[in-house]
Amino acid sequence: MKTKTLRKNKVNVVTLGCAKNTFDSEVLMAQLKANKFDVEHESTQDDASIVIINTCGFIDNAKQESIDTILRYADAKNEGLVDKVYVTGCLSERYKDDLEVEIPEVDAFFGTRDLPRLLKTLKADYKHELVGERLLTTPAHYAYFKIAEGCDRPCSFCAIPLMRGKHVSTPMDQLLTSAKSLAAGGVKEILLIAQDLTYYGLDIYKKRNLAELVDRLSDVEGIDWIRLHYAFPSGFPMDVLDVMNNRSNVCNYLDMPLQHGSTKILQSMRRGITREKTENLVEEIRQKVPGIAMRTTLIAGYPGETQADFNEMYSFVERTRFDRLGIFTYSHEENTHAFSLNDDVTDEVKRQRADEIMELQSGISYELNQAKVGNNYKVLFDRAEGDYFIGRSEFDSPEVDNEVLVKKSEGFVRIGDFANVQITSADHYDLYGKLID
Repeated sequence: MKTKTLRKNKVNVVTLGCAKNTFDSEVLMAQLKANKFDVEHESTQDDASIVIINTCGFIDNAKQESIDTILRYADAKNEGLVDKVYVTGCLSERYKDDLEVEIPEVDAFFGTRDLPRLLKTLKADYKHELVGERLLTTPAHYAYFKIAEGCDRPCSFCAIPLMRGKHVSTPMDQLLTSAKSLAAGGVKEILLIAQDLTYYGLDIYKKRNLAELVDRLSDVEGIDWIRLHYAFPSGFPMDVLDVMNNRSNVCNYLDMPLQHGSTKILQSMRRGITREKTENLVEEIRQKVPGIAMRTTLIAGYPGETQADFNEMYSFVERTRFDRLGIFTYSHEENTHAFSLNDDVTDEVKRQRADEIMELQSGISYELNQAKVGNNYKVLFDRAEGDYFIGRSEFDSPEVDNEVLVKKSEGFVRIGDFANVQITSADHYDLYGKLID
């Protein structure tokens, strides 16, 4: 029996996983709004008659979170609190047949490229004229900006090509139109994302064209910061660093997942690069863009990772001193190349090794942050929380990097505005400062 009145034309979109899923949900929501649906993102009212869950299927923890979320809304449907439940995204793409059997309460499952079919199911039209239109779920002053879909890399551990397909670059003119639309709506920072940013253009322009894209995006009036995420080290297009140096609105920031610091493991991962070449690349990037902030991601406990392999990765992190670093424990994913290997590192050892790397990185981050004390930075303020205005410098991406905190009692700044801040103190992952003229 229903315990509340549902709004028949209201859709609640629930997003799980990475920024690429956030982007996809925003595009879906814009299409629904254009079709006269009342749409909200992760509504707290629970009065929507339709729920669409955009799932993640990347690693075990993400898959479990997606399944738990589906089950929660399946139960809500059984209790009459929801009329329809639809599931889309990576988990649905990868496990559609199994999910249909296991969770029959879901009305339909859709893959990562099934937006037109999902809309048709909702008796909505796909609006081709809405190129680049999105309903932002981020603060209004920044937006994730997907420049390509899918991936052609052969990494042994990764299931993304199974879920997202082959690499497909978005045409440059379409991206420029999208950027202008975002800027017109008040967006000041765009965060370029893709499964592999550095492959951009190879399929449609027959060359790596990231540098030209970033250069043209930097001409868009109103875009003050452009930030690069998810670069691949093998075949990295060095000319993008020239654009970074020449264009003031391209942040001196690079997110480059490297996955490991042992040549033996990198070869087994089919990454197409050695530790030695990786270290040379990092050094060359730092020489070309002095002061660049580099973020990376690693994996602990890959099959066959011995203590010696881990020690090599530990020493690599110790030497390289990344500004930011995250680490996953290895997840044994079916239908990947690595699934044929023996998953021989125990979960306990995987967690222990990941913790050791993060403890090392915590010390590195603390030392690097202490060196910032006394410096002045241009800061974009994202929110107010408690006694503080909270923002970021050009060296920090939302949600994963340092934040800059300024006491409300010491001055006022509008959310979404830039201000100059002098850093007065720092800890491992936060900077504290005061507003300056």
